[in-house]
Amino acid sequence: MPAVYVVADNIYSPLGATTAQNFEQVKQGISGIKKHHNLALADEPVYVSLFNSNEISNHNSFKYSFFERLLIVSVEDVLSESGISATDTKTLLIVSSTKGNISMLETNADDPDLKDRIALHTSARMVAGYFGFVNKPLVVSNACISGIMAILTGARLIQSGQYENVVVVGADVISKFVLSGFQSFQAISAEPCKPFDENRRGITLGEAAATMILSSNPKYADRIKVLGGAVSNDANHISAPSRTGAELAHAIERTLSIAGLLPDDIDLISAHGTATSYNDEMEAKAIALAGLDKVPTNSLKGYYGHTLGAAGLIETIISMQSLKQNLILPTLGFETMGVSNPINVCTTLTSKRLKTCLKTASGFGGCNAAIVFSK
Repeated sequence: MPAVYVVADNIYSPLGATTAQNFEQVKQGISGIKKHHNLALADEPVYVSLFNSNEISNHNSFKYSFFERLLIVSVEDVLSESGISATDTKTLLIVSSTKGNISMLETNADDPDLKDRIALHTSARMVAGYFGFVNKPLVVSNACISGIMAILTGARLIQSGQYENVVVVGADVISKFVLSGFQSFQAISAEPCKPFDENRRGITLGEAAATMILSSNPKYADRIKVLGGAVSNDANHISAPSRTGAELAHAIERTLSIAGLLPDDIDLISAHGTATSYNDEMEAKAIALAGLDKVPTNSLKGYYGHTLGAAGLIETIISMQSLKQNLILPTLGFETMGVSNPINVCTTLTSKRLKTCLKTASGFGGCNAAIVFSK
């Protein structure tokens, strides 16, 4: 099978409009999470990472929703510089999101057009049309593993020979509809999230977009390489993860097998690390079961919040920058180990020679995903 390389990438978030801007902010320990008292979101103040309303260029704001404009801005940043054409029949667009335009249920009239307007395939089609993609776009929406699953889907489509290039973009927007859903689970933290910490109190949400362009063209052989990945399912509960971590561990072990790697070959783990009691406990158990409990591990949720369908993409892209710069980022908010299977949670910015990184994610419905990449 052909190798899959990462040609270019973008992160568009409250921390910056490019990957470089985002990595510099995170490297300095700056977080996009702030306390907001916005009645359009919630009656009480809440910690969340949000864009300022004037940050997104209009891109014909009457035609495109805020969610779609996020996708467009992120893709636009990298597509023009990548040398890859949207009109090439060998190029595909994949859109990753968990919520899409669901907030339109709050704001739009309940008419026959609303059902189509909030459909993810509608947004994907509109974004594809904006750039002139000739192939029908693909949508990946599988809870919080959507971003990683979209990367894996793109890589597999390239390896199958169906496409040479895949543009993977993910985004989600935080609205009252989305926030209230997590509040109904009592999952929202009353302070910025603290992944893996014994005093963690839950999730902090965030909104952002990210784009990654994949290609099998050997002229990109000097770029980051996607080595493989896998997904699994707990079959345990609609919202609570496995209590053993065995299913995520299986996805990790399968990923290493596909990549031809051993646990000792992994230099860094970018964990999902949502700062909920059950997720962090399960993920720590899975990492230990896979023999990776000594590997430096971080969660980036303290910088971005949980960006849902964009999270896997954002955290993969930041981790690729870590490989390029040989820097391990600390887990913002972490102080004291709060999981029963201790893992090597990073607490300081550390220079270390790095080659490979494993990225993990888990989500509602018991879904798990892992992907490994190297320089």
